[in-house]
Amino acid sequence: MDIAYIPSPSQGVLHIGQVPLRAYAFCIILGVVVAVWLGSKRWVARGGGRHTVGDIAVWAVPFGLVGGRLYHVITDHQLYFGEGKNPWNALKIWEGGLGIWGAIALGAVGAWIGARRRGVPLPAYADAIAPGIALAQALGRWGNWFNQELYGRETTLPWGLEITKTLPGGEKVTGIYHPTFLYESLWCVGVAALVIWADKRFTLGHGRAFALYVAAYTVGRFWIEWLRIDDAHHILGLRLNDWVAILVFLAAVAYFVIVGKKRPGREDPATIDPMADEAEDAAKPGDTPDGETDGKPGEGPGEKPGGKAADALSEKLDKLEKDARNPA
Repeated sequence: MDIAYIPSPSQGVLHIGQVPLRAYAFCIILGVVVAVWLGSKRWVARGGGRHTVGDIAVWAVPFGLVGGRLYHVITDHQLYFGEGKNPWNALKIWEGGLGIWGAIALGAVGAWIGARRRGVPLPAYADAIAPGIALAQALGRWGNWFNQELYGRETTLPWGLEITKTLPGGEKVTGIYHPTFLYESLWCVGVAALVIWADKRFTLGHGRAFALYVAAYTVGRFWIEWLRIDDAHHILGLRLNDWVAILVFLAAVAYFVIVGKKRPGREDPATIDPMADEAEDAAKPGDTPDGETDGKPGEGPGEKPGGKAADALSEKLDKLEKDARNPA
């Protein structure tokens, strides 16, 4: 009986006229949209403003893309530099090659800049965006499927990935391999669910939800990386990314434990987003752009309807009552 393995796309780019639409880029963009959407919902639930996550993402996303590409180019420099290589290919991000470690590290720098401009504490922002980042990774991994890259060892499992492609040197690759892109995608969905559950159950704050995301992701990345067969630097028998995963895991766990003891609980909602109250005040119904109420003409801000007329009538009534008590 023939086994229906997971097929690979015949191509990862669709041309509309002269404009190429690359599936890898689409997966990245879709991941960013989902991360900002979920992060915004979680930020508002924590007491922040509706547009804060998006405003900070304007800084974080470009920094993250640059960081992810730099990490890939530095750790796989042999692909772009040396005899017979074209260094300009290092700029072709649409062909794949983003290192999550560099993306998170430099993306955090961009987020810090954006958060500082908004007066927002970075750990609180990181907690809100953490599960969204995991979902963005889950979607981004499907770009590797379209590019037929980063698959694992050969396998006979029924969910094996069928690869048929020609390498730049002309070598043809055909076979059934572990779909490591799918493993990591599903793992990241699980990480997002774990962070959301733990955040609600234990009221995580001060960066601990983000630390949980990092720790949980690195566990999965370790065993998935172990299955991969693409070229990589090895240290003491382990791939470079395995060592990075171990170190980052230990740092995340240490942060989670230490901060949990020093600053248990979550931040005061009133302190995480100084601009949230301003936005709410500006959007209150009944307020006009110049700050006046929607009352009748002659009514100032904060005055009751007919305030001046009512005061004048009251004065006249008081005078009439006084004259009636003291007739001439």
